[in-house]
Amino acid sequence: MPPSVSHRVDALRAWAARAWLAADPAGKLECVAAIAALLEGGGPSGPIPVPDRDALGASEPGRPARPRLVDPRSVPARPVGSAQGRAALLHAIAHIEFNAINLALDAAWRFEMPGEFVRDWLSVAVDEAKHFRMLRDELRARGHDYGDFDAHDGLWQLAWRTRDDVLARMALVPRVMEARGLDATPPLQRRLRGAGDARAVAILQVILEEEVRHVAIGNRWYHELCTARGLDPRETFIDLYERHAAPPVRGPLNREARLAAGFTQRELDWLSDAQPTGRRPPPPAT
Repeated sequence: MPPSVSHRVDALRAWAARAWLAADPAGKLECVAAIAALLEGGGPSGPIPVPDRDALGASEPGRPARPRLVDPRSVPARPVGSAQGRAALLHAIAHIEFNAINLALDAAWRFEMPGEFVRDWLSVAVDEAKHFRMLRDELRARGHDYGDFDAHDGLWQLAWRTRDDVLARMALVPRVMEARGLDATPPLQRRLRGAGDARAVAILQVILEEEVRHVAIGNRWYHELCTARGLDPRETFIDLYERHAAPPVRGPLNREARLAAGFTQRELDWLSDAQPTGRRPPPPAT
């Protein structure tokens, strides 16, 4: 890699670490904006920011004191029939997007991977920051803000369990956790449409369309890593899915979006059967 290219990748990874550590949402978004400028060939001048290596050993990224994180079972229902319920639902999605910023940043700085991998995941972080900003602006327009409702930490917990292996991270976070958004969004849109909330439906449509690319990036790197290690992608996924106690896949699957994101029909058939039955599902047919 030419020195100038290597220097730029080093700068991107350093900014990713700095953004990951930022606790204040505004500060995190400012760091991601600097990353976006670097990806476009510009960006801040001066020395590369030096991340706090001790802080990078923390079990979780920087985030604000609110929202309060509770057990998922303690998060109240969010009925879309009321303005308060719809605000709570948008807040839950904003929390997912805030976590997704950290997940993409974490992939970029944590793993020793090629520059293309770093740029791919930082481009995802830029998108996720846009989604979070859209949702936060909408919450504010409705008299609320990020942090006003309780949330849970399920998305980050799986990321932490896969911190030591980029293959496990690519197998499970984009292909299981983030892909769940592809399945969950259309039913949410139908509910919100029925409640007459066209603005929320439009925001979710932007997120859905861009999340297909994010899941596709995870699929691509998962398969490239399997090839590099001489592993069978189907059996490896099943093994990692069980070993890391990935959450069950809840249907119905958005097959059209998942196929566009790089899943095969055989994988989708297996995922449809991968429910918490207490036994290992059969591998996808060859």
